[in-house]
Amino acid sequence: MDINEKQWYVLRAIGGKEMKAKENIESEVKRRGLEDLVGEVVVPVEKVYQQRNGKKVVKEHVLYSGYVFVECILSNEVQAVLSNIQYILGFLTNEVRSKSAAQSAPQPMRRDEVNRMIGRVDQVADDTLEEEVPYVVGEKVKVIDGSFANFSGEIEEIKEDRKKLIVMIAIFGRKTPLELNYSQVVKDA
Repeated sequence: MDINEKQWYVLRAIGGKEMKAKENIESEVKRRGLEDLVGEVVVPVEKVYQQRNGKKVVKEHVLYSGYVFVECILSNEVQAVLSNIQYILGFLTNEVRSKSAAQSAPQPMRRDEVNRMIGRVDQVADDTLEEEVPYVVGEKVKVIDGSFANFSGEIEEIKEDRKKLIVMIAIFGRKTPLELNYSQVVKDA
């Protein structure tokens, strides 16, 4: 392994402050002109979709709480700078420290760990594209499949995890809820 090749390291961060720690690292690296030694700084997140007051809200959730991943050439200067950034507790090491033990050297992540982490970030990005809900509560739809084909109704509830809709349709003058798959309805004009 070339000593001048960037490797991935794990920094421990205060839980809930990972994104702030990332911003602080990036600004400190730029301020000190260490861009050639420090590459990417990553906090893997996933997008979570929630319904609030009838509107779809996107929220980011940190995948690895309390950790920030940094690609760098770990010189003494870089290690000192990264260890002393606000919200960073230090590097993750292989050894358990006791009160009398000296600080152990940070170990780079294995290539398979990096690929898995980066692959997970890419997979989450791809998954969020597939998770788009094509409907909203209150929207008018027409049933195109099943026993109630050609009936129209209004979406009462969306069950994103199961890709199902609760649609209120009028049967014999009474509103009746139906649970339908996304594929069983189309938007009604």
